[in-house]
Amino acid sequence: MAIKTYKPTSKSRRGMTVVSLKSILTKNKPLKALTFGRKRAVGRNSAGRITVRHKGGGHKRLYREIDFKYNKINIPYKIVSVEYDPNRTGFIGQAVYKDGEKRYVLLPKSVKVGEELVTAENAEIKQGNRLPLREIPVGASVYNVELKPKGGARIARSAGNFVQVIAKDAGSVDLKMPSTEIRKVKETCWASIGEVSNEEKRLENYGKAGKSRWKGIRPTVRGTAMNPVDHPHGGGEGRQGRGRRRAISLWGKPTGKGQKSRRSKKYSNKFIVSRRKVGKKR
Repeated sequence: MAIKTYKPTSKSRRGMTVVSLKSILTKNKPLKALTFGRKRAVGRNSAGRITVRHKGGGHKRLYREIDFKYNKINIPYKIVSVEYDPNRTGFIGQAVYKDGEKRYVLLPKSVKVGEELVTAENAEIKQGNRLPLREIPVGASVYNVELKPKGGARIARSAGNFVQVIAKDAGSVDLKMPSTEIRKVKETCWASIGEVSNEEKRLENYGKAGKSRWKGIRPTVRGTAMNPVDHPHGGGEGRQGRGRRRAISLWGKPTGKGQKSRRSKKYSNKFIVSRRKVGKKR
C-alpha cells in the first residue's frame, strides 16, 4: 500500500494525499444481493433535530451489509475480493463459505484474496481467524471485539485499529483499547486476530474544504470566533482568552484539553481498570 501524492497544479492539490487503491482493490462493483439504499441520519434524531453538529450533505452512499455477528461457526470461508466501502474506513472482502453462502466481512491487513479463514473455538491463531477471548494468547492484537457474548463486533472496527489482550483473570480478559483505556470483557466474547486494514488512512490529507463536504462533514466554527450570545467563549474586543479556567461546550459542559466528561454513575464504570490517557503523554 502506498500513499499517493500530487503535483501542486492548484492550491487544493498542493499537499493533497490519498491512499492508492488501484493496487489494493480487486473489484469495483459490490455484490447486489448484499447492498441496499439507506438514508443517513447525518446527526439528526427521530424528530429531525440536530444532536451531533457538523454533519450533513455529502455524496449518496450504497450501504454494504457487513457480517459483524460471525454466527457461522466451524464453517471455513474463502476471501474472493477486496473492496472499498464508503461507509467505513477499513476495506471489506467478499467471504464465500463452504456451504455456498456469501457475506461481506471487515478485512484485517495482510489478508489476500484466496486466503481461507474460519470462526471456531479451536481455530489457528492467524490473521483474520475468529476465536473466543479465552483462547487468544496474552499480547495478541485483535479487532472486531464483542462487548457482550453473541452481541456482535463492537470495538476496533476502523482503519488500522486494534485492541491488545494484556491479562486474563477470573472469567474476564483485560483489553487495552485504542484510546489506551484498559477494560474488562467476559472471556466468552469473541474477537478476530489482527489489525483492521487500510492503516495508512490516517495519513490522508483531503487538501480542500470541498472534499470534506463530499464526505458529509460540515464546517466547524471556533467558539472564540463567535459572539457571546452564541457561545460561552465568544465576545471581547479582538482576540481574547476564553475568560474561564475550564474550556466548555456550547451547552456549558466540560470539553477538550483532556477534561473528564464521563458520567460519574455510568453503567460500565465497573469494567474499566484504567482510564484513558490524554494529552502529550499519550
